[in-house]
Amino acid sequence: MSLSVRLRHDFPTVRMDMAFEVPSPGVTVLFGPSGAGKSTLILAAAGLLRPHVCRIEIDGQTMVDTQTGLWLPPEKRRAGLVFQDAKLFPHMSVATNLRFGMLRAPPGTVKFDDVVSLLGIGALLDRRPNTLSGGERQRVAIGRALLAQPRLLLMDEPLASLDSARKSEIMPYLTRLKTALRLPILYVTHDLDEVTRLADSMVLIEAGRVVGFGPLAEVAARADLPLARRDDAAALLHCRVGNHDPGRELTRLDAGGSAFLVPLLDAPIGSECRIRVPAREVILAGRAPEAISLHNVIPGTVRRIAADATRRAVMVEIALPDGALLARVTPDAISRLGLAPGGPVLSLIKSTSIEVIGG
Repeated sequence: MSLSVRLRHDFPTVRMDMAFEVPSPGVTVLFGPSGAGKSTLILAAAGLLRPHVCRIEIDGQTMVDTQTGLWLPPEKRRAGLVFQDAKLFPHMSVATNLRFGMLRAPPGTVKFDDVVSLLGIGALLDRRPNTLSGGERQRVAIGRALLAQPRLLLMDEPLASLDSARKSEIMPYLTRLKTALRLPILYVTHDLDEVTRLADSMVLIEAGRVVGFGPLAEVAARADLPLARRDDAAALLHCRVGNHDPGRELTRLDAGGSAFLVPLLDAPIGSECRIRVPAREVILAGRAPEAISLHNVIPGTVRRIAADATRRAVMVEIALPDGALLARVTPDAISRLGLAPGGPVLSLIKSTSIEVIGG
C-alpha cells in the first residue's frame, strides 16, 4: 500500500519537477521553504491545478495520469481539504457545517458521532464559527473534511495561523486522528515541531524539486540533506519504555539495540514514544571517559560526514543498530578523532538534552 506522486509543471519563474513514493496509510509531511512547491502538490492532488505532467496513485488506484488522459474531477477524487483558514460557513452552526461535508459523500466508515468524539467538539455543535477560537475552528474544519469520506486527506499548513497556545490545543487531536482513522495524509508545514509529532514520512522540497524523501527518522538523520543545515537539526528515534529507576529518577528507553536514559517519565513500561536528539548536543569520543556526568554513551558507526560551510562545522551521521544520530562538530574534531565512514565512534548525550515525544 503506497501513495505515489509524479508531477511536472512550468510556472513563469520556476519548473516544478517532483516525484516520490511513501507508505499508505500514514502522515507524509511536505517540508521546505516558501515557494518550493508544497502547495502546488496539494492543489494538484485535489484536482484544483492541472499540471502539464502528473500521475497520482493511492493504494493501487490511479487518480490522475496525464499520459493516458485519466483526470478525475475534484468531486470524484474524495480528497478532503483543510487550509490555514478554516473556511467555515459563518451563518451555519458547527453541526450544520459538519453535515455539509456529508452532502455529496458516498456511504463510508467515518460517522458523525465518531468524528465529534475524536475531535472533542461535542460542546460546540450549536455554536457559530465567530464564537470559536482558532483551534476550535480548525477542528471543525477537519471534521467537515473527514465526513466527506475522503480517500486522501490534504492539509495545507492547517496550524500556520494559530498562536502557540492554540497549536498546543489542537495537536493532541491531530495525533489522535492520525492513529484512529488510518488515512493517507499529505501535510504541509514549516514547523519542525509539527513534523516531529505527526509525520510518518517526510518529503523535502527545494525550488520545485524533491531533494529527499522516506521515513521521518531516516530523512531527519541524513547529514547530506537540507535539514542537517538548520540550527535545530536533530535525529529522531522510535523507542519503547524499558524500565523506571525512581531512586535515580531515570527512565530507560530502548531503541532497537541502543538504550537511552532520560529524566524519569510518567509512562507505562512497554509504551512507545519518539525521542529527538539535537545534533548540537551530541559530543563524539573515541573511547568512553572514566568519570563523567553524562548518562548516555552510545556506540555507533560513522556512516557519513558532510561539511556545513555556513557554520565552519561538519555534520556526522552515526549509524546505530536501529536508527541514526547526528552530531555537529568542528573539522578539527574529525581530524583529532580520526573519524571516517565505517569507523567506530561513541556519542555522548546528556539525559536532559533528549526530548521525549509521546507516540
